[in-house]
Amino acid sequence: MMGRHERQQEMWAEPVNLGKLIPEDAPLRKIQRVLKLDFVREEVTRFYGHNGNESVDPVIIVKLMLLLFLDDVPSERELLRVTAMRIDYRWFLGYDLTDAVPHHSVLSKARSKWGVEVFQGLFERVVRQCVEAGLVDASRIHLDSSLVDADAALKTVRKFSAEEIAAVCAKTSARLEEPKPGWRSTTDPQAAVVRQGNQASRPRYKTHRAVEDKSGVVTAVETTTGSVDEGQRMMALVEQHRHITGKSAATVIADCTYGTVSNFVAAQQEGLATHMADLARSQNPHGELEEGFPPEAFDYDEKTDTYVCPANQRLHRRSHHAARHYWEYAGARKICAACRLRSACTRNKMGRTINRHEQQALLDQGRRQSCSEAAQADRKRRQHWMERSFADAANNHGLKRARWRGLWKQIIQNLLIATCQNLRKLGMALLRLLDSILNRLAQLAAAFNSILPILDPVARRRKINPASS
Repeated sequence: MMGRHERQQEMWAEPVNLGKLIPEDAPLRKIQRVLKLDFVREEVTRFYGHNGNESVDPVIIVKLMLLLFLDDVPSERELLRVTAMRIDYRWFLGYDLTDAVPHHSVLSKARSKWGVEVFQGLFERVVRQCVEAGLVDASRIHLDSSLVDADAALKTVRKFSAEEIAAVCAKTSARLEEPKPGWRSTTDPQAAVVRQGNQASRPRYKTHRAVEDKSGVVTAVETTTGSVDEGQRMMALVEQHRHITGKSAATVIADCTYGTVSNFVAAQQEGLATHMADLARSQNPHGELEEGFPPEAFDYDEKTDTYVCPANQRLHRRSHHAARHYWEYAGARKICAACRLRSACTRNKMGRTINRHEQQALLDQGRRQSCSEAAQADRKRRQHWMERSFADAANNHGLKRARWRGLWKQIIQNLLIATCQNLRKLGMALLRLLDSILNRLAQLAAAFNSILPILDPVARRRKINPASS
């Protein structure tokens, strides 16, 4: 049976108000002003019966999980031990000094019972609060990803067959896609073994983010195994951003890992300005092409559906590559073999070929946008927003290391961390708003006091005290 905790007021009200020991600018005070968790009980009602022992209030469970990442407490055991001693934690939870704190196992049981949905809902509601508070510029989003070390030792890694992975992941495969065969950890087989920079390969997950351009609010979060290419998740993040904020992005800003042909085309089809760096250009920054003349040196004739090469010869459509969505154009072998420009054009014995995407016009438009001065300025700005977002998550909320094992648990961790970051921004925004209102009231009171003697000389003593008002 689901419990419901009634907030204890005796210790947090006059004449004995221990809440005064908590500073007004304390992080938990800021978060308490904006945190809305009424939806939690309704979301989890289906997991509880109507008889038996009462559970810990689900709202308190969610608050405890937020505290775990707000202060990056090392473990749930430590969190509950500290909660018993800290006045600000008890105030945040609504506990009296004599209330017993729950056992740490309550948190793991709730996660297993609830799944991802409750935490996804909490993240989305906080983002919408940020939108309502005017913190979000939904028209411009920055994208990036970061690897997260799994809670698995390198010595547990070995090569798994598809059958072995299916057996090991039997308990979690019903929730998520089954991991592919390969090198995996025996303790956390859903974490792919990948390398990061000069570090050794180890089991890792990957968190993908969309961050808006005005305040750095995280508007979309995805979690995958570490081997997933971040470029593949671009449009999914764009769609999640639109779903949560209720507004479509106009500009997507990202590094070259997102600047693939498929992303350029997909973004242009959605009407997005593509300020991603071009992956093809970054892989070949000086234009040193194996084929000699760049594709731009070949003019496309739309009427005849042919390309005209620098030697004024035509390349005709030869084959279609359905998987990559492009047509291949080639010149006549004999003509290419006898061409005076052959040495500067190609070393292919079959002659020169040109690939044309099915949506080449959109691809060309996307690449032109990616090379613009505005796009380059946006990518410099993106470094500021994304590096700050991930650095804050890593240094203050424990992003770089998984607390639990399993992909669905890692999803919960990343959602809670992003929620904590957004709550802090929302709390700060509300505090600034309250300060501005108080300052404005003080200005109005001072103005009124200055003109009061003119209006009523007898009322010189009737001055307004802004502090009391």
